[in-house]
Amino acid sequence: MLWTANTIMRKFSSSSVYYQNKLKLALIGQSLFGQEVYTNLRKQGHKVVGVFTVPDKDGKADPLAVVAEKDGTPVFKFPRWRVKGKPIPEVVEAYKAVGAELNVMPFCSQFIPMNVIDFPKHGSIIYHPSILPKHRGASAINWTLIEGDKKAGFSVFWADDGLDTGPILLQKECQVEPNDTVDTLYNRFLFPEGIKAMVEAVQLIANGKAPKIPQSEEGASYEGIQKKSNAKVNMAQPAEAIHNWIRGHDKVPGAWVVMDGKPVTVYGSSVLSGSVPAGQPIDIEGASQPGLITKSGLLLFGSDGKALQVKSLQFEDGKMIPASKYFSSEESASLDLTDDEKKMAEEIRAIWKGILSNVAAIEETTDFFKCGAASMDVVRLVEEVKQKCAGVQLQNEDVYMATTFQSFIQMLVRRLRGEDQEEEMLIDYATKEVNNMTVKMPYQCFINGKFEDADDGKTYNTVNPTDGSVICKVSYASVADVDKAVSAAKEAFDNGPWGKMNPRDRGQLLYRLADLMEEHQEELATIETIDSGAVYTLALKTHVGMSIQTFRYFAGWCDKIQGSTIPINQARPNRNLTFTKKEPLGVCAIVIPWNYPLMMLAWKSAACLAAGNTLVLKPAQVTPLTALKFAELTIKAGIPKGVINIVPGSGGLVGQRMSEHPDIRKLGFTGSTPIGKQIMKSCAVSNLKKVSLELGGKSPLIIFSDCDMDKAVRMGMSSVYFNKGENCIAAGRLFVEESIHDEYIRRVVEEIKKMKIGDPLDRSTDHGPQNHKAHMDKLVEYCEIGVKEGATLVYGGRQVDRPGFFMEPTVFTDVEDHMFIAKEESFGPVMVVSKFKDGDVDGVLSRANDTEFGLASGVFTRDINKAMYVSERLEAGTVFINTYNKTDVAAPFGGFKQSGFGKDLGEDALHEYLRTKAVTVEY
Repeated sequence: MLWTANTIMRKFSSSSVYYQNKLKLALIGQSLFGQEVYTNLRKQGHKVVGVFTVPDKDGKADPLAVVAEKDGTPVFKFPRWRVKGKPIPEVVEAYKAVGAELNVMPFCSQFIPMNVIDFPKHGSIIYHPSILPKHRGASAINWTLIEGDKKAGFSVFWADDGLDTGPILLQKECQVEPNDTVDTLYNRFLFPEGIKAMVEAVQLIANGKAPKIPQSEEGASYEGIQKKSNAKVNMAQPAEAIHNWIRGHDKVPGAWVVMDGKPVTVYGSSVLSGSVPAGQPIDIEGASQPGLITKSGLLLFGSDGKALQVKSLQFEDGKMIPASKYFSSEESASLDLTDDEKKMAEEIRAIWKGILSNVAAIEETTDFFKCGAASMDVVRLVEEVKQKCAGVQLQNEDVYMATTFQSFIQMLVRRLRGEDQEEEMLIDYATKEVNNMTVKMPYQCFINGKFEDADDGKTYNTVNPTDGSVICKVSYASVADVDKAVSAAKEAFDNGPWGKMNPRDRGQLLYRLADLMEEHQEELATIETIDSGAVYTLALKTHVGMSIQTFRYFAGWCDKIQGSTIPINQARPNRNLTFTKKEPLGVCAIVIPWNYPLMMLAWKSAACLAAGNTLVLKPAQVTPLTALKFAELTIKAGIPKGVINIVPGSGGLVGQRMSEHPDIRKLGFTGSTPIGKQIMKSCAVSNLKKVSLELGGKSPLIIFSDCDMDKAVRMGMSSVYFNKGENCIAAGRLFVEESIHDEYIRRVVEEIKKMKIGDPLDRSTDHGPQNHKAHMDKLVEYCEIGVKEGATLVYGGRQVDRPGFFMEPTVFTDVEDHMFIAKEESFGPVMVVSKFKDGDVDGVLSRANDTEFGLASGVFTRDINKAMYVSERLEAGTVFINTYNKTDVAAPFGGFKQSGFGKDLGEDALHEYLRTKAVTVEY
């Protein structure tokens, strides 16, 4: 039986023995994996006496060599250790001279002689990406997938004279997901956990606790290295086996089929779970039936009649295209020009030569920018070409996307032929006649610029809280959908026009998006009302209105994000310049709540996009519709595909995958404190992604006897009942000075009785339904607990006797500090009132701050000195004085303590989505 290490890495800092036992190590290996192992071993106090890695390639050192040389560690770059199977004496002697006690071999691709393996006191340990003894050999990860193993993993073992046959020191394993590839397995588990395991293994040896478990021959296997020549797909097998074969070769060496008589390499395989879509048939050699080119890719059919989908195709000349574009792109892969087009191409070549005067001749491979062209040259090229080719639609961005002369000519010819037109956006709408208009609501996942069903075809109902009726079915995203969305966002950031775009141009797109939101504001507000229960007038002014303001505000920031110059100590005789740059993080994830579905989307995504990131957003499961309508508007605004992706579904599934995904660099979350803690933990464990959290609140509002009573009543009610109490900064507890307490309560109840409860689309309605039934039920329970604990229920406390999820505006008095309703957030229309003794300012401050939350707070008094004194001592991210709920797009918003950290809105929000790089130049 193989020994398996504890899956939770030992906390080194907790062991005094750990710090006492250090080893002198020789690292024999290469790559980023070797670099990380080296760095982490040094951090733990071990001494690396020598690094043995591969020679420089094309003048570039291996990453392991780079970091070791920087540290001053001796580095050896032997091209080989043996000749004709015999050790090279001078190489072995150079190795022995460093005096290592243990050889650590992370990602070692060279054959190391046994007199080197056995030389150190503790011998040698090696990392291998399989659960030995199965899949011995260099293609272990490939074969794990090819054979359809349900578990993958790695082994750290003691080297011997066999091929991956030495005793096991430790092993760790993970589940293989249905659509995992070599890359996803490596990035998700084998790389990060493998580094930790190598460090753990070294410490076990240092502490004298490392086992040597002989490998069993039972289940042992050895498979050869996969090569392109033997990677052809055998189509006479079930679809799942074909899928495993393709993903086991993705990206290297690449599985291939003979398609339409030509060898084509296929990438991005996934098993089709839904029905077979319509498509154009294509001959696949050896297949039981023709393949299909569909709008989602190439469908291949196995011998069992089941299908798998392939996303990308690569031709023999190296050109790669989306599989869905096969028929439209096949001709352009080898574009044949007419005589007129060839003449035009030569005229364009002359334009290039006029601009790139330093280049002797414009070849097909000449790169516009590598030859020194600048932004003004781009403008000149575009304008000259437009003069030469009347009527062609050409923009500066096209030059950045086709930088070589050949690619530029092909792009231009396709544009002139009309073959390069964007596909018309196809959207399936759920339509509804409501609010004197026809609202058209997308309901599918929005990934890479397209609306599409969830990968597994699942849907769920989104419900109108006014009457409990189903509005429509919405796609229920899976983990596979999240992975596709992240992949699209990463591609858009790394290679798409968004990452290359001038910040001012990016701002113009966001301004255009804000204009479109304003143009559709009545439709957006109507959707928000029927999906979330918001009163229409409030939805129009705040839910949608502030969303528009937010995008306009951050659009203006796009070209104003600046670094700084920093005076540093000069190193004579040279001088130094140090400056900082603010850079986007990359792919960001955003998880938004159900109380302000569109506004919370805007608060986070506008700053994220202004900073230059791409995003994957999960709307709340119960309120997805305005987010999906917003997605439609982003395409109309010209936001490039992949920049914004929206995946509705479960927080436990979609949100959790976001927090764990290795390619996401930041997660912004608004929701409950317990979920926020779980997200923060997952983000830390996965890849230490940046996090900002806006969590629960129990915001205190202190009303002093010297207040403006009319205003205090009006704003006090707003602090609780605004948006039916479903408001993160709602006043969770009012402290009213004793001498005005009874009058205050009397006046509040009088005003509540005037409130109209009813259809949120009725313009005269004051109070609409709670967001969903489960929340309604919790509010009733919350009030029942308040009564049982002895608080006085002055008004409300019950569900309104009508269809839908309506809760009576509620008032509790005589609430004592120990009570449940004094400590816990209701997130509903429940006013919780406690009185305090006249003049006891410090006493009421102590009670107000006696909570683990710190999102917002408020004070009403005519005494400015008292107001400032209280505001300085309230422990909350926002303090309102003689007002409440007055947020603005320019003012930072966020909490203290267990209400989270990080800011939305204002300049501060930008920094949540930027990183600072310091650059020092010596001159």
